[in-house]
Amino acid sequence: MTRKANTRIRSKDHQGGVELLLAEDVPSLGEQGDIVRVKRGYARNYLVPQGLATVATDANRRMVEVHRSRQQEQAKLRLSQIKKLADDVAKYSVTIDANATDEGHLYGSVVASDISKSLVAAGYPVEPEAVILEGPLKELGMYTVKLQLHPEVETEVKVWVVPSASISS
Repeated sequence: MTRKANTRIRSKDHQGGVELLLAEDVPSLGEQGDIVRVKRGYARNYLVPQGLATVATDANRRMVEVHRSRQQEQAKLRLSQIKKLADDVAKYSVTIDANATDEGHLYGSVVASDISKSLVAAGYPVEPEAVILEGPLKELGMYTVKLQLHPEVETEVKVWVVPSASISS
């Protein structure tokens, strides 16, 4: 049985390590596209069978570079979409109806998920995790709430908490 030379994992140094190209990020080893030197058993029994690494041939290096550039383009596109969303949300104000006492204290509270639901209903896809509140809103009024849409993109939205219209009999 013969093997192709480029698929065989061979020792590249005196200690018996092999040179591999990481196809995925591997904690405590490296990131996708890095060329690393590991022990043969680790390569043969874990990294290669799991699809985390491959033999560091020129063709594989080019494929990883193409893949990495595509991912970077997609990340740039996604970031520009998030920045546009941040600009749009900053121009919008959310109105939330809440049951309140005559003094303006809410019977419940307005939390991040309430703000997120109102933004989603208005056509702005903002997850509750992106809404940064210092605490629940417990009184009627206007609040400026921070939104962390991406590690690099932060914006604010105005939130109006107004009393619910009650129907008297």
